[in-house]
Amino acid sequence: MQQQNIQITHEKLDKYFDVTGRALKKVKVVSAPKLPLGAGADFLDMASRYYQDAEFFRKKGDWVNAFACLNYAHGWLDAGARIGLFDVGKDSTLFTVDDE
Repeated sequence: MQQQNIQITHEKLDKYFDVTGRALKKVKVVSAPKLPLGAGADFLDMASRYYQDAEFFRKKGDWVNAFACLNYAHGWLDAGARIGLFDVGKDSTLFTVDDE
């Protein structure tokens, strides 16, 4: 298997900060009757913490860890949207949800 050298550019990092930042602002926690009370707030808290970690790593110049944290943050948001913890307005651009 050939290894690829993938660069995390300033532009790519800015793009992912923008996408995840917009997603964080869009989510609205809703009650999901089949899930534990507070699960939505917990998912949002995890996403917010990873986003803050990404900002910390970017300021240190550690773009690899910043990029990784952004992906974790967006993963928490996406998972919350998919299982019904968040109302995202059927936004299938920022989230992997049906737009119907």
